[in-house]
Formats: sequence, C-alpha cells, structure tokens
Amino acid sequence: MRPRVDPTPELLNLAGLQGGVVTAEQAAAHGLGRNSVARLVASGHWLRLDPGVYATREPDWMSKAWAGVLIGGGTARLGGLAAGYLHGLCDDPPERILVHIDHAVRRRDRGPWRFRRELPDKQYARPRGDPSRISVEDLVLDLLDTDTDDPERRGAVHWISTAVQRGLSTPPRLRRALAGRPRIRDRRLVEDLLADVAEGVRSPLEYRYRNDVERAHGLPAGSRQAGRRSGRLERTRSSYRDVCYDDFGLVVELDGRAGHVEGGRLRDLRRDNVTTLRGERTLRYGWFDVTQEACLTAFQVAAGLRFGGWTGVPTRCRHCAGIPESELWEVL
Repeated sequence: MRPRVDPTPELLNLAGLQGGVVTAEQAAAHGLGRNSVARLVASGHWLRLDPGVYATREPDWMSKAWAGVLIGGGTARLGGLAAGYLHGLCDDPPERILVHIDHAVRRRDRGPWRFRRELPDKQYARPRGDPSRISVEDLVLDLLDTDTDDPERRGAVHWISTAVQRGLSTPPRLRRALAGRPRIRDRRLVEDLLADVAEGVRSPLEYRYRNDVERAHGLPAGSRQAGRRSGRLERTRSSYRDVCYDDFGLVVELDGRAGHVEGGRLRDLRRDNVTTLRGERTLRYGWFDVTQEACLTAFQVAAGLRFGGWTGVPTRCRHCAGIPESELWEVL
C-alpha cells in the first residue's frame, strides 16, 4: 500500500493566496498526485470546481473568481463587473464572472464563468492585482463599449463619474485610455462626459442638470461640488454644494435618492440653514424635477438667479417651446 500523502504547508499557503483554490498542476508540483487529490475530494476535504481546479475549503465568491483565472490560464484576467467589484467600482459581487483570455485560447462558458477572447487590435494595459484583472480605465471603457452582465444597465455617466468620484481614476487617465481605443461606441459622448466630469460633475443627476436644465435653457454655468470647511452648525467636516452660482448668491442641491433617512434629512436642513445665514439661497431638486420637469426647474432656477442680480433671460428648449410663458413662470 502506498503511503498517504497530505497537502504540504507550502501548497496550503499557495491556496490561501488564491482564494483557497489550486490546480492539479500546482498540487503535483508540491508532491500531491492525482490519487491523493481524488482521495481529498472523495473525503469531502476538497471540492472539485472544474476539471483540474479544486477548492481546499468551502468556496466563496473570491474562490470562484480565482478559479476563473486559473481555468483561463496564461494571461487570463478578470473583466466586467467581477473586475469592477475587486477595484471598488461596484459594491456587490456579480453572479457571473467574466474572464478575459488570450486570443489564441478557447474556453467554453460554464458554471459562473464567462470567457471572452481579447481581440488582437484592442490594447489593454498590463494586468493589475491578485487575482489578475484589467485596469480601471480599460474596465470603464469596456462597460461603455460592450454588452455587459450588468442587470441594472447603468450607463456611461454612472461608470465614469463613479470611477472618478471614488478616486479610482481621473479624467486624464481615462482620456489616455480612450486614445488607445480607435474604435469605441459613442466616442463623442464619452469625450463630452470626460470634459464634464473634469469640471466637477459627479453623478448622473448632475450630468442631466448640467445638460437638460442649464445648457438647454441658456443659464449661466454654476461651479460644481464647491467644498468649504464646515462649522459647528453643520456638524460635518466639509460641506459640498452640488451647483453654486456664487455671483448671484444661489446654491442648487441635487438629491438622487428616493427619500432621506432621518440623519441625512437633518444634515440637509442644517446645511440649508447655514447657507441662509451666509446670505445665500438654496433650491433643492430631485431626479423627477431634473429629468421630467427640466423646463419648469430651469425657469425656477432662472428666477433665483434674477433675484441675485442676473440680467439674462432663459431660452426655450425644444421641449418647452410650446409652453405658454405664464405657465413657465408659475413656478414662482
């Protein structure tokens, strides 16, 4: 009878670095042959995830992510929302795990894994992190340019603004990555988005306000995300006002949440009170006001600007061209 062979500490350490996953080749390199692996699987100590890939403990999402890269082999790396989760671009791990593989390699989709062969003419930056994944910049452009496994179908504004707001990338880095993609869907839109984000736009709601309220109605451009040190009245480290019209003493707060939790509501009230004490006026709008009532919102903002000394007149966009003047000014 052959002596029983158990996993070496070195092999278990390697598994620990790979989400608890090892390949048959890695096991053999550490003296654990096919029969020993079969015994560990039969006894329930190990779990077979795929032919030649094993979990040395109860697998979690990270185990499956590592397994996908190991199955892909060679230069395989995570992409899509799997890479987004590891980078911190999205908050929840996806059910399906996208793995980029070399163009010359073929892998069949199975289990939670979806394999995508990288095209020779698409230049990706070198892999990042463990498990290996595409860069944030390549990831953002992929999410804009291809069909993804994103069930929420979040668009370009979301991904670009989130990457910048969370400090994962910058508009210049994203522009450099974009320059390396000669073919990308809606390039002009992406370039315009990067310009807006570089000027302070940080959310889809702010983007819609800038384009559908300000620009579409000829309003002056406010400064974005103006931060100032808070006092005791606000009880926060810093106060961020979404759009500030400093020359006209007006602040526009944009809130994309469906509702306020109590703490957030009280912070908003304190912030508005401090704004009032500083001699500024505050207008607050939500998603419906900006996306469904953009014309009425624009004329109300225009009224606020005129109270502060603005001498301009809002222009009519194609949506409010047929609305009577008196109805537009009924917002006062």
